[in-house]
Amino acid sequence: MDIKEDLFLKSLGLDKFMPEIYCNKEKLDFLLPNSSYSNDQDDNFNLGIIENSKNPFPPVWDDLLRLHRIVRYRKCISILEFGVGKSTIFFSDALLKNKFDYEKYIASNIRCHTPYKLFSIDNNNIWIDECRKTISNFRNLENIYEFFFSEIKMSNFAGKICTFYDSLPQISPDLIYLDAPDQYSVIGDVNGYSTRHPDSMPMSGDILAIEHFLQPGTLVVVDGRAANARFLKCNLQRNWSYLYIPEFDQHFFELLEEPLGFINKRRIDFCLGENYFKRLEVINH
Repeated sequence: MDIKEDLFLKSLGLDKFMPEIYCNKEKLDFLLPNSSYSNDQDDNFNLGIIENSKNPFPPVWDDLLRLHRIVRYRKCISILEFGVGKSTIFFSDALLKNKFDYEKYIASNIRCHTPYKLFSIDNNNIWIDECRKTISNFRNLENIYEFFFSEIKMSNFAGKICTFYDSLPQISPDLIYLDAPDQYSVIGDVNGYSTRHPDSMPMSGDILAIEHFLQPGTLVVVDGRAANARFLKCNLQRNWSYLYIPEFDQHFFELLEEPLGFINKRRIDFCLGENYFKRLEVINH
């Protein structure tokens, strides 16, 4: 791993990450089966969808703990999640802990109209309802998350066929998590082409459409979805740093640019610290 990749991994808080130790340190046992850490797949704690069926994806605990760690380590204030599910609970818990630790500083020093809020968008009301029932069992999270329903349609970005949600919550997120939509629930087609075909694959273009609104320091995590991640990589136009970690099968994009101004710099200083500017210096040289 070269210096750029090493610094990127450190910026995520994952360079020396040990899931079981982290789980105990963050007191996350109550989120896991049998009140103990396990990476065994458990269908009882499950939201997600396989093809067009009602069979959900089983959770991978290491993935969920890594996401929690990233939010905590980077002191995230606002999150946009594409696809409700088990990650919704872990993101909400991490934001709640950040709120407890940093709320007073944020209120006085950082401009954010939706502090400590997770916006989770999905085009499936059934899964939203299921997630709402599940997350309601966890105390103190009810003011952290907000579910956002929108239809998903075939469209195009600069002539390239992809999918878009009809509407998005207007926020300025520190982190965007891309784990939806599934390829089978999209509406319509473009020139006869649709992701619903079994030989096709998910191809979301929403991040491309809002790219120019995102602040330097924004992190995008794409869970699997290799073709979609490559589509983003080819079409994002600003200065994004990219890292793929095969062990996680996750793609990481960070908007690595000079701050927009002193307000954005203050947020970067607080959330990301000197590591951000070290990496910015590396890529500039």
